Amino acid sequence: MYSEDIRIGTLVNGDNDPAGYIKQILPYGFESFSLTFWQKVDADLARVAAEVREVLAGSGAVVSSISCFGNPLEYHADAQRARDGWAALIDAAELFGCDIVTGFSGRLIDKPIDESVPRYVEVYGDLGRRAADKGVRLAFENCDMGGSWQKGDWNMAQTPDAWELMFNALPLDNIGLQWEPCHQMVKLIDPMPQLRKYVKKIFNVHGKDATILWDVIREHGILGPKQFAYHRTPGFGDSNWTNIISILRQGGFKGSIDIEGWHDPVYREELEMMGQVQGMTYLKACRGGSFVPNPALANA
Repeated sequence: MYSEDIRIGTLVNGDNDPAGYIKQILPYGFESFSLTFWQKVDADLARVAAEVREVLAGSGAVVSSISCFGNPLEYHADAQRARDGWAALIDAAELFGCDIVTGFSGRLIDKPIDESVPRYVEVYGDLGRRAADKGVRLAFENCDMGGSWQKGDWNMAQTPDAWELMFNALPLDNIGLQWEPCHQMVKLIDPMPQLRKYVKKIFNVHGKDATILWDVIREHGILGPKQFAYHRTPGFGDSNWTNIISILRQGGFKGSIDIEGWHDPVYREELEMMGQVQGMTYLKACRGGSFVPNPALANA
């Protein structure tokens, strides 16, 4: 069994034979897997959970979280399917051996974020209490999906200003964040101060970094034709993950950092898994390497 209290894993598409995919990549050394569904959950979760458990048996690896990425706050049919997806995952979390369900919080389309707060309270008040009754925590990814404070169509949980509104409006201990530095960095926000402030609210971490091209910004700005930032696999971006993991440890975080691949502009396509495995190796080194017992404590 793994003795590390911070595991290093990766994301897995829950809609496309997740057990088969995990079986292929498990030998590379991933310690956790985050299963993701897009907008709705149509899968037979009991069957999927059984298949995944069978593949993981004896490996020490775990399912860290299960996710439905949609917009549960709107009033159309897709939003209802997203709400049903959250509810189904909450009910099935125990089958996967995990206690975290994640996704986008949703938002009222093209309305300022603060105008979504009453609907957020309505939807996640019910989902949050349902989850609490089952010992499940809910975590929102901090991706803006191309939106801003003023408008967007997926997610209000983008930045600390939004989190403050959300957590104050619905102060449930089992609602928090699925955080990553990348989504802050590409908005030119330093992710470290918010990590220190909100570390107790971070339940799961997406392993995704960013490279900021400051020379492009100085020459062309951020509204010109040149791309000034790229999403990166950890180890290839600008973040010092030793510092990130140190803050997580100091804040008492025990959970998983799951690499969100398929974004890196270099390590992609035939180099995708090469990049992810290197990112995994890098993150394991940043957490301090493999666990070594302290003989001074054992003999105390």
